Amino acid sequence: MDDITLRPFRADDASWLVERHGTLYARDEGFDETFAPLVARILEDFIAAHDPERECGWIAERAGKRLGSIFCVTQDDQTAKLRLFLLVPEARGLKLGKRLLTTCMSFAREAGYREMALWTHESHAAACGLYRSFGWQLTGSKPVHSFGVDLVEQSWRIRL
Repeated sequence: MDDITLRPFRADDASWLVERHGTLYARDEGFDETFAPLVARILEDFIAAHDPERECGWIAERAGKRLGSIFCVTQDDQTAKLRLFLLVPEARGLKLGKRLLTTCMSFAREAGYREMALWTHESHAAACGLYRSFGWQLTGSKPVHSFGVDLVEQSWRIRL
């Protein structure tokens, strides 16, 4: 994993992130065509108005090939929100998820946030296991119909 670097997100990463989210979530979760535009809007907002002192995105790369992402954005003055955490299938099992999560949480702590929150789905068992191992707490769970499928939506939080 020494050959994998984490670098700041750049605007030219957006199309890759939108495509990867759309393709992988359609293939793995059965999500419909409404999901990728949501990712695009999140990235457009980040590019247009993020505060670099309090918000950051990272791209994991190996030999110029993108392998994943994670973002820390402001939810409110005291709370950071984790967003767009993604690992491509060939990068799973390399402990890269731990590295990305550690980087994001450390940034949030250093930026002065007191806690972090995230929203995910129960079907993301590996990610939920990772959050739990880092001390995140499941704070809410409810069945929903989103992106063309029935899901169990989850909210998680951690004190920093």
